[in-house]
Order: sequence, then structure tokens, then C-alpha cells
Amino acid sequence: MEIEDRVKAVLAKVLDNGITAEEIGPEADLVEQYGLDSLQTITFLLAIEDEFDLELDYPQLQLDDLRSVRQFSGFVARLAAPVQ
Repeated sequence: MEIEDRVKAVLAKVLDNGITAEEIGPEADLVEQYGLDSLQTITFLLAIEDEFDLELDYPQLQLDDLRSVRQFSGFVARLAAPVQ
């Protein structure tokens, strides 16, 4: 499963409102379209850390990184990339 699909699956689980991962668009605004509130955002970020077994770089995380699944997946991909 690709990173974007895994991020969608985590988001659907956090939203817990009946929306499926397949229904989540890659460019949709996480806050405006899906109503992700501050508590859900924290839950989502912690669940992403568990899903990808990584620690998010919160000082580097910008609000724009959370604008869409695709942008956030790019952020996660940079962290999950093996260090050379």
C-alpha cells in the first residue's frame, strides 16, 4: 500500500464518521472538507507515527503540510525515506 493510501486509511479511522479511505480525495483540504478539529489532528498525527513507525518532525511540520492528503503524504515520505 502506498503512503498516500495509508494516510487516507488512518484519516478515515480518526474521522470515524462513516467516510472510507477510498472516498477521501488526495487534494481535499483536511480541515475545511473533512472538519478535522484540533483534537482529531493530534490523534491523526499520533496515529501516523504508529502507522509508519516514525517520529514526526513537529518543528518542521508546517500548516501547509496538513492542507491535503497529498501534501501530508509528501511530508511523511520525506521522513520515511531511508537515510543514506
